[in-house]
Amino acid sequence: MPRELVRAPAHDRARSLGVVLAWVEWFCVHGPGDVQGRGLHARHGADALPLDDEFAGLILDCYAHDETGRRLYDTVAISRGKGRAKSELAGFISLAEAFAPTRFRGWAKGGERYRWKDFVYEYEPGEPMGRPVTYPFIRCLATEESQAGNTYDNINYNLEHGPLSEDLPSGAAGLTRVILPGGGEVRPSTAAAASRDGGKESLAVFDEPHLYVVPELRQMYRTVDRNLRKRPKSTGWALLTSTMYQPGENSVLEKIHERARLIAEGKTRESRLLWDHREAPADVDMTDLDAVVGALREVYGPFGDVLDLRGIVESEFWNVEKDPEESRRYFFNQPTAARDAWTTHPDWAACARPDVTVALDEPIVMFFDGSTSDDATGLVGCRVSDGHVFVLGCWEKPRGPQGEHWRVDRADVDRVVRQTFEERTVLAFFGDVKDFESYIDAWGADFGEQLLIQATIGRSAHAVAWDMRGHGRDFTEGCDRMLIDIGERELTHDGDPRLRRHVLNARRRPTRYGTSIAKEGRESPKKIDLAVCAVGARLARRMLLASPAWAKRKQAPKKRPGRVVAWG
Repeated sequence: MPRELVRAPAHDRARSLGVVLAWVEWFCVHGPGDVQGRGLHARHGADALPLDDEFAGLILDCYAHDETGRRLYDTVAISRGKGRAKSELAGFISLAEAFAPTRFRGWAKGGERYRWKDFVYEYEPGEPMGRPVTYPFIRCLATEESQAGNTYDNINYNLEHGPLSEDLPSGAAGLTRVILPGGGEVRPSTAAAASRDGGKESLAVFDEPHLYVVPELRQMYRTVDRNLRKRPKSTGWALLTSTMYQPGENSVLEKIHERARLIAEGKTRESRLLWDHREAPADVDMTDLDAVVGALREVYGPFGDVLDLRGIVESEFWNVEKDPEESRRYFFNQPTAARDAWTTHPDWAACARPDVTVALDEPIVMFFDGSTSDDATGLVGCRVSDGHVFVLGCWEKPRGPQGEHWRVDRADVDRVVRQTFEERTVLAFFGDVKDFESYIDAWGADFGEQLLIQATIGRSAHAVAWDMRGHGRDFTEGCDRMLIDIGERELTHDGDPRLRRHVLNARRRPTRYGTSIAKEGRESPKKIDLAVCAVGARLARRMLLASPAWAKRKQAPKKRPGRVVAWG
């Protein structure tokens, strides 16, 4: 998964404010660093260093509109590797918000022109036209009192040394704020300052929100984000630029990513978040220089041409003093595992085979884990031939108001189970009995004869019922076995994002039999039910393969097709 994009269904760059991108390229220069002072446009001469196509596209995405002229996003989160000039991009966008025509004012008939200083932009027919923000208030958020923030440093440099410094009153651009000539301001803020202000920000820039892990910084984000809603017609918006987060720290970026995944899965009605994340491929041979350099190129895109990628490999990934997990997070931009995580994002992603299709006539086993309301209800299949895991059904409580009083639709669960038995060759089916006792009994009665093994044997024999409370040893051994298979790439799965989320939510929990899995906390909203189903399905497959019934089925002679005999 080198790139993860979550966009609104109506996203179309043809309805973006292209005038904003043209304005940025005309007026902005690169800020502090090796290329400071170099302009983005050819008018700056041979020394110009234009925006690469990826960053130019990101600016267009920020200003996408729907067919009514309403901006699509009130939150844009851009996740890239360390050193990708994310803060500089945020600085360019902030300067545009201060001076450029960044708000919709109608559709062009063609030939209309926007003029400002020596900049002239002619609109194409059907293109959205822009107007400047009325009293722009841009807030750049920093994590510490002692720093103004990288984004604000780029803004300040442009207003002191770039084309935008012309005609700017003396003293307008300072270290603590910029007073805009037409009214408005650009202000760097820390957690304490932001929480005191009741501003009406038109743009809030959150730099490196993967570091927003303490209560004060989380509250800063909530306060400023709420301020953005004070602007009329939803014209205020938030821009987050960051390297990937450390899972389990509950940073602001981690919460934003969870929100993006819920949008992608259709678990929420909202669609006003743009999530754009780029990371290295999951399975990289870290001993192969060319392979690691290639992975870094996936992360940095066009910007990789100006970086010393080989130097990053040698100084970060091969340096024994460096933590390899931190190097993966900063430079591969991968979310590394929480300290007690069961498995890691790269390991699970490396096992994904979304192109694999399980044919309807291929023998499978299934595992079911049910709940009435809070926890998820899941049904996962596992192909007998190779153990490929795939999601057959998932019922989860929606987030937000629509989740109030929600109960799982048991009739729909029953329908999916029965449809699966009707369409597929199911040879074993284990179902946790909790909350679904009557259905488990009905499934056992209706389908038990076609199942080769029983879920429970002995005095309490049952074709389907598999009470988790009585199979602690078996389930723990199943967790241990599956974790080994993940690490050795002996397991494949369908890449379902719901399964991925549940697997990565799972935490290691030692038992007297080994290491099992559990939620991070009893009241945690992060579900793991599909992970439980995957472990259970793999366990059911192994039990089937070890059974006399399976051996007998394999030895049974296969029916030969008939042959046509001609007479006469």
